[in-house]
Amino acid sequence: AADQRNISLVAIHQHGIPDQFPKDVTAAAEALKELKPPKGRTDLRHVPLVTIDPPDARDHDDAVWAAPDDDPANEGGFKVIVAIADVAAYVRAGSVIDKEARVRGNSVYFPDRVVPMLPERLSTDLCSLRGLENRPAFACFMTFDKAGRKLKHSFDRIWMKSAAKLSYAQAQAAIDGRSDDVTGPLLKPVLKPLWQAYEALKKARDKRQPLELDLPERKLVLDAEGRIERVTTPESLDAHKLIEEFMIQANVSAAEVLEKSRTPLVFRVHEAPAPEKIDALAKFLATLGQSAPKGVVMKPQHFNWILETARGGPNEHLVSQTVLRSQAQAVYTPDNLGHFGLNLRRYAHFTSPIRRYADLIVHRALISALKLGDDGLSEEDIASLEELAGILCMTERRAMLAERETTDRLIAHYLSGNIGADFKARIGGMVKAGLFVTLTDSGADGFIPASTLGQDYFVHDEKAMAMVGECTGETFRMGDLVDVRLLEVTPLAGGLRFEMLSKGSAGKPAGRRQQSHKRGRPGTKIKKPGSKRRRPAAKR
Repeated sequence: AADQRNISLVAIHQHGIPDQFPKDVTAAAEALKELKPPKGRTDLRHVPLVTIDPPDARDHDDAVWAAPDDDPANEGGFKVIVAIADVAAYVRAGSVIDKEARVRGNSVYFPDRVVPMLPERLSTDLCSLRGLENRPAFACFMTFDKAGRKLKHSFDRIWMKSAAKLSYAQAQAAIDGRSDDVTGPLLKPVLKPLWQAYEALKKARDKRQPLELDLPERKLVLDAEGRIERVTTPESLDAHKLIEEFMIQANVSAAEVLEKSRTPLVFRVHEAPAPEKIDALAKFLATLGQSAPKGVVMKPQHFNWILETARGGPNEHLVSQTVLRSQAQAVYTPDNLGHFGLNLRRYAHFTSPIRRYADLIVHRALISALKLGDDGLSEEDIASLEELAGILCMTERRAMLAERETTDRLIAHYLSGNIGADFKARIGGMVKAGLFVTLTDSGADGFIPASTLGQDYFVHDEKAMAMVGECTGETFRMGDLVDVRLLEVTPLAGGLRFEMLSKGSAGKPAGRRQQSHKRGRPGTKIKKPGSKRRRPAAKR
């Protein structure tokens, strides 16, 4: 148990993630005095903004409110407020806290701990939009028509008092007719208008046709000793989608204001997939008997058509994973190149300044552009935007790798008592040396050496994306659902080695050995080509 509690620490130190705040940073944070109303801000403490987050969240970045627009010219439209923690009010550019946050780039979330970007005095206290407490916030005011089109937006620095701290499941349950003591009084005046506004925004989203890549996220539930109790796949709720769409609209509004005012900032950019990636995807789909659109410039809606064609079939998850791998990686850059996945011309991160430094830069840029204070962008911020964007891309990738490796190691520990057990798995990748499989119940990834596939000698047919028996033609293809047996676990590497129990499908013999395979060494964790996982969609 003690070893498992240290698993995330291994990743923290392997990737050089700063997990201890220097004494001067901690001292500076503890010395901060809580701001008091009104201090030159618009007082919106009477507006029942609410936070909707995971049940275990401690850093509450955002609160939301919506109501029907009372303007007769916008019948059926809505007014929306997205209020975001005003971190810039406490963290001045160039301060010791700011310099440390810049080095960290973002908070890192492990199953058993959080490595915050800001000291807890700020992240879970002064900046966090805690229920029923006065907090300074940066608000985005938006007006939408009944079709979800944004008519106007504005920004202001406000005082707010969150009417309630809700979880996604709690808010959803209230809308579904299962209110509790907290959500009951909020249902009619607060929650129903939020959902009505979301329904309007959803119309515009559906018309925009962003990439609808909804891959399930596995969540590890740990016991008091830091061991996995169970692996779950949280249900995707409308509450998640509501918050995501509200955040996207606020992020777009921030980017529009800053681009129009020619204020320097870091955009969140997602470029279109490279042509060679699209070609590889088309060839892969052909091996499954599925086609890809031809003779068109691929847009998000074309990828959605591919995903929809596979939906409900045996290859749904595999096609989703392959479409994901065909996409470019989203990055931060001072140059606006648009956001392909969201199908937006401009996009910036504004809504999570407690956990992402990019958002803090966007807040300062808005303060400077709209003359909302003296705590906006510094000359150093402006001069180093290119360098900063590179740092933020690096810290984001570092966090994703560390989080994934920790999850793999914890699951390896979880399965270490099941050596010899049989599992259902799906083939998700292959190399000359063997097959990569994902267990259907836990999402654990493992490897089957080609030498254990059967009595035949198996050849990797890259074009067909299959392993084919040289003499028998027995074939294992990408996406096949198979039975496997766990042979070996290497918790330190997060490696799982299986043997194949299923027989492959009938096929044409591969003939002479055109490609040799190497036997996988026991316990070797072989890297899966193109492997990457998506972060949770909400609040991205």
